[in-house]
Amino acid sequence: MLDLNLPPFDINIKKTNNRLMVLDRLRRKYVALTPEEWVRQHFINYLVTSKDYPQSLISNEIQISLNNRKKRCDSVVYDRELTPIVIIEYKAPDVNITQDVFDQIVRYNIVLKVKYLIVSNGLNHYCCKMDYDTQEFCYLPDIPRYGEL
Repeated sequence: MLDLNLPPFDINIKKTNNRLMVLDRLRRKYVALTPEEWVRQHFINYLVTSKDYPQSLISNEIQISLNNRKKRCDSVVYDRELTPIVIIEYKAPDVNITQDVFDQIVRYNIVLKVKYLIVSNGLNHYCCKMDYDTQEFCYLPDIPRYGEL
């Protein structure tokens, strides 16, 4: 798999029925190893090991209902009261982060109303903080540590 702009780690991969599978440490099961999943697993590892995010407060593939349609947030981070505070959207490394990607995560935020939105393709990472009082957002220079959220 591709080298990413994230710390390397010992990722647990196995082959099943001629398909590569990766252990999702949050869901505690093996899932298909796609380029997007490669990014997700590395990004989650980065949050837990480098940014002190409690693994128990991050969930993958969170289903929401938006305009009577079921959608899935790639990852959601919760505060200690289990209120969602971050939505994370992953793309494969060969997918450019465009306005369409931000539009997708903003639509999810209509439902969850979190403080932070993060988008990553494993090479480029963007984080913005929402200000609901002024109806604005600002891009942050780095992904905040969990204690700064």
